Amino acid sequence: MTSKVKRAKLDVASTLADFIETRALPGTGIDADRFWDGFSALLHELAPRNKELLDKRKALQDKIDGWHIAHRGQPHDGEAYQDFLREIGYLLPEGEAFSIDTSNVDPEIATVAGPQLVVPITNARFALNAANARWGSLYDAFYGTDAMGSQPKPGPYDRGRGARVVARARVFLDQAFPIEGHSHADARRYYVDRGQLLIDDKPLENPAKFAGFAGHPKAPERVLLVNNGLHVELVFDRTHPIGSRDQAGLADVRMEAAVSAIMDCEDSVACVDAADKVQAYGNWLGLMQGNLTETFDKAGQSMTRALAPDLGYTAPDGSALQVKGRALMLVRNVGHLMTNPAIHLADGSEVYEGLMDAMITVLIAMHDLKKDGGLRNSHAGSVYVVKPKMHGPEEVAFADETFTRVEELLSLPRYTVKLGVMDEERRTSVNLKECIRAAKHRVAFINTGFLDRTGDEIHTSMEAGPFSRKDFIKRKSWIAAYENQNVDIGLECGLRGRAQIGKGMWAKPDAMAEMLEVKIEHPRAGANCAWVPSPTAATLHALHYHQVNVAAVQEKLLAGGRRAYVSALLDIPMASYRRWSEAQITREVENNAQGILGYVVRWIDAGVGCSKVPDINDVALMEDRATCRISAQHIANWLHHGVVSEVQVMEIMRRMAAVVDRQNAGDASYVPMAPGFNGIAFAAACDLVFKGRVQPSGYTEPVLHARRLELKAA
Repeated sequence: MTSKVKRAKLDVASTLADFIETRALPGTGIDADRFWDGFSALLHELAPRNKELLDKRKALQDKIDGWHIAHRGQPHDGEAYQDFLREIGYLLPEGEAFSIDTSNVDPEIATVAGPQLVVPITNARFALNAANARWGSLYDAFYGTDAMGSQPKPGPYDRGRGARVVARARVFLDQAFPIEGHSHADARRYYVDRGQLLIDDKPLENPAKFAGFAGHPKAPERVLLVNNGLHVELVFDRTHPIGSRDQAGLADVRMEAAVSAIMDCEDSVACVDAADKVQAYGNWLGLMQGNLTETFDKAGQSMTRALAPDLGYTAPDGSALQVKGRALMLVRNVGHLMTNPAIHLADGSEVYEGLMDAMITVLIAMHDLKKDGGLRNSHAGSVYVVKPKMHGPEEVAFADETFTRVEELLSLPRYTVKLGVMDEERRTSVNLKECIRAAKHRVAFINTGFLDRTGDEIHTSMEAGPFSRKDFIKRKSWIAAYENQNVDIGLECGLRGRAQIGKGMWAKPDAMAEMLEVKIEHPRAGANCAWVPSPTAATLHALHYHQVNVAAVQEKLLAGGRRAYVSALLDIPMASYRRWSEAQITREVENNAQGILGYVVRWIDAGVGCSKVPDINDVALMEDRATCRISAQHIANWLHHGVVSEVQVMEIMRRMAAVVDRQNAGDASYVPMAPGFNGIAFAAACDLVFKGRVQPSGYTEPVLHARRLELKAA
């Protein structure tokens, strides 16, 4: 049992109370008694409202289920369905035009388009890597991945591959920073003369793309270039193994890559109690104070990672120039649904975790706000909180009110907290304009999340009939409408130049060549940020933002008007005909089951919330609760409509458990699920499938949290 202490009208886990009083509060100017009194009042006043919103979710879902059941066997009538959704208050009228008026926004959010990382805050090493992924070596990214068409061979440095890397990097430089009548491939000398960069005595075609240098102007150590708002650094060192063989002494090309990073307290972590939350909050505190470090062993050597410093240059006009060395950090809180045993209210109920996150993550961010130097996160004086899994404008308004209350308690100026609204639940998608309006003074981020959006679509329309196979769901018209409308409404509501419009994750961390082919569509779609799974992927994805001027794309889209409307978003991706063979059905369920088991066994047994999990074909994919949600809901849907039986699914679950065991055979700490199938992890995976239809909104959290707590108690 976790020991508790009394604070105001709250029973607080002693580990959390100690963290807040000895680590989080000192330096903020907030007295402990004042904090606990205010926090207690906020929780007791807002908890009933939180519950009302969740009750409304269920009431609406019950009505939608009833509508589909009443119309089962009839052709789907889209107009009648929309009328029904309006009648029950699910689909709301769209109000008059408006623009957000979010202010004091850092350029990484407002004007600089680039890659965005999402990382589990509970892993200090990963969090530091993400923060430091503002800069990445293009040479390393090309050499160490399949970005040029093949993976590097094991063994010592391959000079032939290295030469191809250098040549490929110079192709990029010629494309982004062309030289008058010359090529970077032929360059022998870079130098600065009277504020102008010259390459073999020739200037850049656009001299304004030269941003600065470090070292002697006649032989600079580093040259800073800028294109479409993103920087590139040329590193010269004739003593370096690469630079010594380069005719210009160019040792590396460093890309400004992850300009922002989301430190995640939600889908990528497994936080179920006070100890887990203190770990998450402690790492966020270290990032905000600037003193987080992590020591680890790599290739037999002990290494310590810390936050990277800013970079100093001389600007073309001779003035000093500093460029940020770290990604701008946002923090993702949990949604409105889950509670946590870290705090109990006066009536004995658990705290709503989203309310706890709101108060404590903003309190911690005050350590950054109070800095007047050093490693600062926000130079604009803002705190960026991403809020996931909100259903409709009322829930966004509730989040807005929550942060207003937090600001008042912490004596912060109104709208210090900027809000990220994740457009990943259907009731938010179809009411997106009104969701943005509900927090128009603090919205600084919207994005699309295909996986959660699909999971919610399956659950919301569970009674409509069997859904298509997952690959075919992606091809349905609703997904293009969803992606387009998100950008179009964001631009209509004035997010251009004030906020991020984002796109989702590239889920194949080892497939960088494919990513370079495909993910350019995100900036082409008008998104000024998109998620990547690693710092290396961020470095490569940055190439796309040099190829595409997102600001120009957004301007063109804004002039062209909206491309998609709600009717298209409500086109339910059910199977149009069912001529599936038994082999196709089995393969689909196997694929879903294997992904669920591979993810859940690590979540439950190891407390790992985001994993690179091999799929059924042994292709490593990034898995988190969003991917688990869609897979679980998909099987639940097919079970409910008799496409498969419980006996068939259980047989597949057991067979796939053995596959997952084989895939994890090299992990000495791994506990196999087969042949007994009596472990907590296997039970959790089965719960997600066989009880999936009755989970709130189809979320995985209630099952995962309960089973993880069961394991920790055991």
